[in-house]
Amino acid sequence: MALSEQIQNDMKTALLGGDRFVGDTLRNLKAAILNEEVAQNKRDTGLTDEEIEKIIAKEVKKRNESLAIYEQNNRPELAETERKEAAVLAVYLPKQLTEEEIREIAKNVVASMDTATPSMMGQVIGAVKAKAGNSADGATVARVVKELLTS
Repeated sequence: MALSEQIQNDMKTALLGGDRFVGDTLRNLKAAILNEEVAQNKRDTGLTDEEIEKIIAKEVKKRNESLAIYEQNNRPELAETERKEAAVLAVYLPKQLTEEEIREIAKNVVASMDTATPSMMGQVIGAVKAKAGNSADGATVARVVKELLTS
């Protein structure tokens, strides 16, 4: 089953089952997917699962950023809502790589290059992201690559 169909079915199930929070969260995700389909002029064909995973990752990142802001401003009730939404959305992402797994991929990429200098950080990050796909957090990849290239 395609990821978009799974999200649609889960949204229907949640709404029919009376779980408004999950239903509304998935409805918002469907709206974000639709916006991206329109922006890319793929309304008729739809997005691939990989493109949808990128949208989900972006949405989870938004929730986590909001969560941090709410916690800094001592708003635990709003932070909890963001935490729950991120958890609902994270179900549709592939299993995330650990920092050590990302470090191994980054070491292999750096080893495959003739000379890896800090000025090549963008190239290394791009290569690591290409190998890891949507299962690696971009901020973690950037931090790990920076540590490798500056040490």
